[in-house]
Amino acid sequence: MTREATWWIERLGLEEHPEGGCYRETYRAPGLLPGSGDRHPTGRCFSTAIYYLLRSGEVSRLHRLRSDELFHFYRGSPLAVHVIHEDGRYEPRILGADPDRGQTLQAVVRAGCWFGATVDEADSFALVGCTVAPGFEFADFETADRAGLVELYPQHRALIERLT
Repeated sequence: MTREATWWIERLGLEEHPEGGCYRETYRAPGLLPGSGDRHPTGRCFSTAIYYLLRSGEVSRLHRLRSDELFHFYRGSPLAVHVIHEDGRYEPRILGADPDRGQTLQAVVRAGCWFGATVDEADSFALVGCTVAPGFEFADFETADRAGLVELYPQHRALIERLT
């Protein structure tokens, strides 16, 4: 791990995340939205935000949420967000500071999509922010079952095996 990654982890008070990487919640809106059917059967706060840091050699394991998640790039190397849409389409999103290389400062992953992330540059890290609306609750967080996901999306077997 780079010294800079360690510095950011300590400076921001980040902790290990169940999907991989490190995080800390920085904002939870005080207002509540009422429940809305199957997607959010009980109420959710308007929005939440976190810092998230992933080091090269680690992965953010495939998971999905019941809410949209907006990523914001802050520091480090590009973060590759690997998205598998419900229809099986694969869409990489590269967060970074160089638009001439196809990188974006922000990217959205829609609710219901499977996604995970990697930092593909050696000896590096990516520090991003993530905003979820309606707000994140661990009850809305589902980690991927490797066998089940490979059965649904056999064309993405290598990616699924890498990120589960």
